[in-house]
Amino acid sequence: MMSDTNTIKRYPMPMPFGWFAVSYSDELAPSQSRAVHYFGQELVLFRTEAGKAVLMEAYCPHLGAHLGHGIHERSGTGGGRIEGNNIVCPFHSWKFSPEGECVEVPYAKNMPPKVAGKKCLKSFPIRETNQVVWAWYHPDGVAPLWEVISHDEANSDDWSPQDRYEWIINTHPQEMAENAADPAHFKYVHGTASFPEWETTYDGYFVRGLQVANMPTPRGEVKGSIRTGSAGPGQGFTKFEGIADTFLLGLTTPIDEHKVQVRFAFIQPKVNGEVKKGGVNAAIIANIVGQLEEDKPIWEHKIYRPLPILCDGDGPIAKFRKWYSQFYAEGFDPRAL
Repeated sequence: MMSDTNTIKRYPMPMPFGWFAVSYSDELAPSQSRAVHYFGQELVLFRTEAGKAVLMEAYCPHLGAHLGHGIHERSGTGGGRIEGNNIVCPFHSWKFSPEGECVEVPYAKNMPPKVAGKKCLKSFPIRETNQVVWAWYHPDGVAPLWEVISHDEANSDDWSPQDRYEWIINTHPQEMAENAADPAHFKYVHGTASFPEWETTYDGYFVRGLQVANMPTPRGEVKGSIRTGSAGPGQGFTKFEGIADTFLLGLTTPIDEHKVQVRFAFIQPKVNGEVKKGGVNAAIIANIVGQLEEDKPIWEHKIYRPLPILCDGDGPIAKFRKWYSQFYAEGFDPRAL
């Protein structure tokens, strides 16, 4: 007998750990700070005067002020002010280093023993590449288990500036990633003529896929391919090769256990040093963005079936879920509620 879906928690999975995008690099200037909410936590994101990006717990250990909300001239426009490498609490001007250590209490004769020489605010490991600020999240504070992949396309002047799109979606990141193991939905959701055939390789924390396809054009067929990959749950990337080469950074970051922020950044090669706009280049981007918009209502209203009833035309969903389950610190069983 089927379970009553009204009693099923939509997503029994916890938040996965890994590297996640928390900002584009050009959205965080030196001496700038702002409040952000990721991983079910209130956080403050800032850049020191020297240019180092920092993500830290937001609430001051003194009396609980939020470091991401400033006062006076910074009210409504940014967080606590930055002095050198440190962020200053707007309430009593306690200063905190990028490592989360209280380095000064300006009106105290003696540093409080509970904070003197100690890290009193959690600071997240940070990497900056691909024009993105990445933060490492692990619920148990485990150090990074792999590194962020740097992509030539995202770090070269031979490729165009990023064409960016962003969504807030009420879903779990595993639900979104599972689409890559579900070829049948491409026909019925996205209207493709057939089911795409992928060669997928799972290798530790990494997964890569390849689809080879001939693409019809007015001048005949053009050989093309779609290469996909992910390093953990937050670093997705896809390269479309053929009619118009396109590189896509697909960045999914948990806001909490039931909501994610999704960023798409498209990059295309320059032609004779110039960015090519319109035509096929624009059509490829519009098609991909349109597919996410088609998926969004499915993700936002479905539930997770731990024991789905699959048929011989479905993709390797069980294999995908087993690979993804390694990113849960609690050792979540993909077959369990």
